[in-house]
Amino acid sequence: MLEKRTRLNWLNLLGIALGLAMDALAVSIAAGIVIPRVTGRHVFRLAFHFGLFQTLMPIVGWLAGRTLAEYVSGIDHWVVFGVLSVIGGKMLWEARDEHEREERDDPTRGWLLVALSVATSIDALAVGLSLAFLRVSIWTPSVVIGVVAGTLTLMGIRFGSRLGRRFGRVAEAMGGLVLIGIGVRVLMSH
Repeated sequence: MLEKRTRLNWLNLLGIALGLAMDALAVSIAAGIVIPRVTGRHVFRLAFHFGLFQTLMPIVGWLAGRTLAEYVSGIDHWVVFGVLSVIGGKMLWEARDEHEREERDDPTRGWLLVALSVATSIDALAVGLSLAFLRVSIWTPSVVIGVVAGTLTLMGIRFGSRLGRRFGRVAEAMGGLVLIGIGVRVLMSH
């Protein structure tokens, strides 16, 4: 019976990690579409940062306890919606623009990378808080969540790069719509 319970816990943990990584996957596909020629540096930066933020946010939520959660839960969905809508809207605008793709902002650098990393990992903060209430150790879950997010991000940016090369502006517009859709979904779920 103990072995079965342990297995169920790992399945639950993997399910949580996959659920949390879906936003990172979608955003990484959109990033791969926007970047004209995806290099190993792009892949590493995006996968590393998304994985790192997905690892750290549950720890922050776990450590913060109820006090911070009351403040964050009132606005977290608006922050995610705002960031993803602005970035998605920018992608839509640039998809209709005649400028070459080389002139676009690189989503794997600077403040844009930080904003995307935070936006895709806000839900992990709530998971960490929930695990604190359940008195579950945070260390193994946070590492699993981060590794899954990093892995799916790596796959997503590569896939997005193929889409961008093949479908260009249409893929970029679809990526923008996906980001806006994720923001709306987050807003509606709260």
